[in-house]
Amino acid sequence: MLKRIWILSLAGMWAAAAPAHAQGMADTTARSLAATCANCHGTNGHSAGGTESLAGVPRDTLLRKLEAFRSGEKPATIMHQIARGYTPEQLAQIATYFAAQRPSARN
Repeated sequence: MLKRIWILSLAGMWAAAAPAHAQGMADTTARSLAATCANCHGTNGHSAGGTESLAGVPRDTLLRKLEAFRSGEKPATIMHQIARGYTPEQLAQIATYFAAQRPSARN
């Protein structure tokens, strides 16, 4: 009986940890996707100048811009090519990631 309780307790803890692990994986994936943007837009979306800072931009605003680049509606030198390399779901993850970042004091 004690063994059964122990196994059920262990199974319950494992089941409770699964959603937290899944959220952690989603955060890591979004951060990895957004890391590509750092070359031009700065670490965590804090641009040093020359390009737009992405940190704190509302998700829907950023997603609209990314989709416009992807479709070719918004002309660009390179962003249209970069945006086409992502699925719509990945673009949404990137937009969500940058929207959650705190803007720097100078942006």
